[in-house]
Amino acid sequence: MKNAFPKIFMTFCCFWMLVQLSHAQGQKEILQDFNQVRIDYNKQGMMILGSWAIGNIIWGASMAGRTTGEIQGFHQMNAYWNSINLLIAGFGYYSAMKEVPSTDFWETMRSQQSIEKILLVNAGLDVAYMAGGLYMLERGRRTDNERLSGFGKSVILQGAFLMSFDAIKFLIHNSHGKELPKLLENVSMGPGGIGFRMVF
Repeated sequence: MKNAFPKIFMTFCCFWMLVQLSHAQGQKEILQDFNQVRIDYNKQGMMILGSWAIGNIIWGASMAGRTTGEIQGFHQMNAYWNSINLLIAGFGYYSAMKEVPSTDFWETMRSQQSIEKILLVNAGLDVAYMAGGLYMLERGRRTDNERLSGFGKSVILQGAFLMSFDAIKFLIHNSHGKELPKLLENVSMGPGGIGFRMVF
């Protein structure tokens, strides 16, 4: 019986370690899947922004040559503005393609909080764009500058689209981020750092 005890103890330890490793691997997969969803949302958002930009560039370039005055200014600014949008969408999509979904809990938290903060800041900038567009529109009307008025209308339109785009993206990411507290339920703090609790 004395000889059997060490064998039983070693068998139990090996089994316990295998269970722990398996559980840790499962938790890593959960975090990886969570981050992959966030990355996929970013890719989809950049595809939508890129499509909007391409459509505006083609439409704006085509119509600018066929119109004059305020309408021409409107289409010209649409094309100019969305050239920048297209660059942003391209860079954003490329960055999402290159990002590797993290399996680290704290990195997951930082990435989730970061995307939500960025979208809120962008929404604030979008309001500023629309205010700038209103100023250009009024300034153009006061100075009888039809082109400036057209620019103003375009900036208001583009700002409104971007505000809607960023607000919807924020709501999607924020909803996804609410899944993190469920992961926190299985997190425990110990002398060795952070770990995951097992529930039997």
